[in-house]
Amino acid sequence: MKVYFLGAGPGDPELITVKALRILRECPVVLYAGSLVPREILQDVEGIAEKIIDTASLNLDEIMQHIITAKQENKAVARVHSGDPSVYGAIGEQIRCLEEQGIEFEIVPGVTATSASAAWLGKELTLSGVSQTIIMTRYEGKTPFPERERLPALAQSGATLAIHLGVTRIHKIVEELIPYYGEDCPIAVCYRTSWPDQDKVSGTLRDIVQKVRDKKFTRTALILVGRVLNEREFQDSYLYDANQAHVYRPKVKPEVPRSVKRSPVSLTIE
Repeated sequence: MKVYFLGAGPGDPELITVKALRILRECPVVLYAGSLVPREILQDVEGIAEKIIDTASLNLDEIMQHIITAKQENKAVARVHSGDPSVYGAIGEQIRCLEEQGIEFEIVPGVTATSASAAWLGKELTLSGVSQTIIMTRYEGKTPFPERERLPALAQSGATLAIHLGVTRIHKIVEELIPYYGEDCPIAVCYRTSWPDQDKVSGTLRDIVQKVRDKKFTRTALILVGRVLNEREFQDSYLYDANQAHVYRPKVKPEVPRSVKRSPVSLTIE
């Protein structure tokens, strides 16, 4: 018996990985967070899995009881999470309980909301000479927050930011970022990325608050901040530069034009 933490991706059923889908089909017991994972993700196991349980209304002890029952019956469990389970998936406490029970587990990664949102916006989040660092964080609320990880501390880096669970405090986020990024810094807010009702709004730190309020985004939104979102002047990557050699491509020597003829070297002996 084994518990599989499966990353279902941000919402689009086609963004679940091949491996996660294969394991999902093999597990007789499926536990999924219905508030974040669309039921369509489970369409391949409807009527096949013995149990499909929405855990949105369950606490940790209740979820563990389903897993313990499955252990007693020697049945594998697919624990389906949105995005990637290791990023804001709240699997740490579940893993701790599994280890206490001596239950084996495996984590299968998934597409993050950050990756899916960047794709939807048609942006690369790491541009040469602009930003080579992405910081994935959340805005502080009920969850205890280390002082060194509060937004002003992170903003000092000037890196591209992916801020989860903060759209209701967008005004506070903007206030804390402007001193480091400037009012003209691009920002995008992506609501329910890859779901049928997905929506987004782009702007700058100067005008994004009103735009978000006009959209009435109150939850399930990712905030992306950084110059990469609207930068046209950046250095080309060395990856495709013909003058830059790497292990798979030797440096290309410039060809001598055929119209240029070299004169033979003459030696004069005195």
